[in-house]
Amino acid sequence: MQFKELIETIDGCKVRVMRNGSGEPLLFLHGGGASSDWLPFMDKLSKKFDVIVPEHPGFGKSETADWLDNIGDLAYFYLDLLEHFGLEGVNLVGNSLGGWTALELAIRNQTRLKSLTVISPAGIDLPDVPKGDVFLWTGEQTVRNLFHSEELAEAVLSRPMPDDEQDRAMKSNVTAARLGWQPPLYNPHLAKWLHRISVPTLILWGDDDKLIPKDYGPAFQKLIPGSTLKIIENCGHVPQVECEKEFVDTVTSFIAGGAS
Repeated sequence: MQFKELIETIDGCKVRVMRNGSGEPLLFLHGGGASSDWLPFMDKLSKKFDVIVPEHPGFGKSETADWLDNIGDLAYFYLDLLEHFGLEGVNLVGNSLGGWTALELAIRNQTRLKSLTVISPAGIDLPDVPKGDVFLWTGEQTVRNLFHSEELAEAVLSRPMPDDEQDRAMKSNVTAARLGWQPPLYNPHLAKWLHRISVPTLILWGDDDKLIPKDYGPAFQKLIPGSTLKIIENCGHVPQVECEKEFVDTVTSFIAGGAS
């Protein structure tokens, strides 16, 4: 799978960016782990879109910025990234922490967006629907709880992790904790502003999400006017990996139709 790897300086921070494909821009924002690999779903999307995948400041091979204190800071960073690359008509896609960031971006300024897709995003809180405590899970528990498929979890756990990759994973975990520890995985002020989102919005959830349960999907749908909710069966927290074909087909169809 071919892709370009760039190091861009934005807001005084050097960030790693993977990019490939042509067509409408599709910016993918990863979750609480670094987006270190060009994954199969990215490759498939790049057949139809100009796919751009940054590693957030403080994650993976990107520098840690001294100004990064909360998800709002990350949202403003990505608004600056859109301007840096001169992107318009962007299809913004984010998973988990990246989905939360995408929502925070959209309530601030959506003039450069064509569509928004959020995959099991964090960001709001339902007192009667507790999230998984990812900050207390061991590394093995986290992997097992991300997937519906035990076979897929075993495959991930059996892959050797070199020392440098372990160091980057620890760095990413520290940044994720700083951004999402208190309050745990939500912004008390986000829900009241989600009504500002006016671009076509797709909400995707796995029916066996152990980190942020699927009940959060309808809650987001009620808060975002005109949004569409799709629950993917036999799937965990990362549908783009576990249910790759259904994910790619759903996002592609949504952008071609609902976001036209």
